[in-house]
Amino acid sequence: MSRTPVTPGFMTEAIDPVELLKALVACPSVTPEEGGAQRLLGETLRGLGFEVEQLVSGEEPHGPVHNLLATRGSGGPHFAYAGHTDVVPPGKGWASDPFVAEVQGDLLYGRGAVDMKGSIAAFVAAVARLPELGGTLSFIITGDEEGPAVHGTRALMTRMEERSLHPDMILVGEPTSQNRLGDTIKIGRRGSVNMWIDIIGKQAHVAYPHEGDNPITRLFRIGTRLHELDLDDGDEWFQPSNLEVVTVDVGNPASNVIPGEAHLRLNVRFNVHHTGDELVEKVRAIVHEEAPGAQFKAMVSGEAFLTEPGPLSDLVSASIQQVTGLTPELSTGGGTSDARFLHILCPIVEFGLLNATMHKLDEAVALSDVRALTDIYEGVLRRALG
Repeated sequence: MSRTPVTPGFMTEAIDPVELLKALVACPSVTPEEGGAQRLLGETLRGLGFEVEQLVSGEEPHGPVHNLLATRGSGGPHFAYAGHTDVVPPGKGWASDPFVAEVQGDLLYGRGAVDMKGSIAAFVAAVARLPELGGTLSFIITGDEEGPAVHGTRALMTRMEERSLHPDMILVGEPTSQNRLGDTIKIGRRGSVNMWIDIIGKQAHVAYPHEGDNPITRLFRIGTRLHELDLDDGDEWFQPSNLEVVTVDVGNPASNVIPGEAHLRLNVRFNVHHTGDELVEKVRAIVHEEAPGAQFKAMVSGEAFLTEPGPLSDLVSASIQQVTGLTPELSTGGGTSDARFLHILCPIVEFGLLNATMHKLDEAVALSDVRALTDIYEGVLRRALG
C-alpha cells in the first residue's frame, strides 16, 4: 500500500453540488480505474480544510485500487461519511455519452449520477456550508465497491486503525430511496455467500450405464436437498434467508454419453440468524453426503448486520423530515454495500438518492433531489457535529 499525505488548505466559497456532480460524472472511473474522480475529490476536500490521504492498495488481478481517507477537526464526536467513486461499466445503448453529464429538464444523465457520485457531491457541498463544525469529520471513499472489494474499504479500515481513527457514527451514501427521496434508510444488510460445487463422475456410453457414474444424478439430489432447506422465517427487521442456485453447467454436446462432470453454483443471502461460515458448513455436509468426491469452495462476501434504531437513525430521520416532510422507513432490504465491512467500527446507516436507475442504461438523477439531499446532509451534520 502506498499513500500520499496532502497538506490541507481552506475554501471559503460555496460548492454547487450539481456542478461537482457533473465534474465527477466526467471521470470514467469504472472499477478499478480511478479515472480522475479521486483526484478531483481530494483536491476539493483539501480546499475545505481536510487532511487527505490518497492510498493505492493491492495488485492484479484485483488491484491496484485507489482509495481516499480525509479528516478534518479533532476530538469527539467523530462523524464519518463513506462511499465510492467507482462505477459499473456503462454498457451499450446509452442515448448520450455516459461520461458527459447531460441535463434535460430536471434530470441529469450519466454513469454514477445515482450510484453514487450524486451523494458524494451533495455531502461535500453540505460540508462546504459548515466550516464551523466541531468534533472530527471524515470521508472514507473507495474505488472498489462495485468490484471484488478486496483492496477497497478494508484497506481503508486498516489505515484508520493505524492512525487510531475511530468514528462514533458512519453514514454511507448509497442510493436507498425507493419512490421518493427520503422514504427509506438502511439500518442493516443481509449477508452474502457464494459457493461452487464440482461433481466428478465417470464418463461412459449411455447404453452401458453400469460402466459410468452420472454426476447429474448426484447434482439433482444435492439440488433437491438444497431446495428443501428451511433456513429461517425472518424477523422484525429481516426477510427470510434465501438460497438460490444461479447456474448448472455440464457442457455435454453428445446425446449418447454419460458426462464425466457437472458443476453447480449457488448464492445465499442470509440474515442475522446465520453466519456465512455456518451456512457453508451446512451446504458442504449435504454435498459430501450425496457426492463424496465433489470439489467444494465458498466465499463469504459479507456478514449480515443490524444497527438497532437509535441516535444515528433518529438524527438522519429528523433531517429527512425537516426537508421533505417524510417519515422514512427503516429497512434492511436490497443487496450488499461496504457497510458490511464498516459496521464493525460503530453504528452505521445508509441513506441517499433514488435507486430506480442505478446500474441501468441512461442512469439519471433529478437535480432537485441532489439539492434536497444536500440540505438533508447539512441537517445531519448540524445535528451530529453542530
